[in-house]
Amino acid sequence: MLDLQRLRALHAVSVHGTVGAAAAALGYTPSAVSQQIAKLERETRTVLLEREGRGVRLTDEAHQLAATARELMAIVERAETGLEERRGVPAGRLTIAAFASAARGLLPATLA
Repeated sequence: MLDLQRLRALHAVSVHGTVGAAAAALGYTPSAVSQQIAKLERETRTVLLEREGRGVRLTDEAHQLAATARELMAIVERAETGLEERRGVPAGRLTIAAFASAARGLLPATLA
């Protein structure tokens, strides 16, 4: 069975274009994302990323798998949201953007 976290890593690379950008979006290190992709390649016995200069290029198989991953993640998110709604707990994704100086000074107290 394919691991959802590994599929999430592949999807992030497909969306953000680089392992580094995918890692930043997921809150992982680039090494962790690369390891997840490598494990996924072993599981599927398929090359998913090809090195291209200093970056990577998704293979056709990777694009297909990333599209499926996007669908699976949407299903999981709907399931989680549905469960949260039944419990009366607000659910969904919250994205907070701030300058580093503001994030260090204001966010810890606000989120505590």
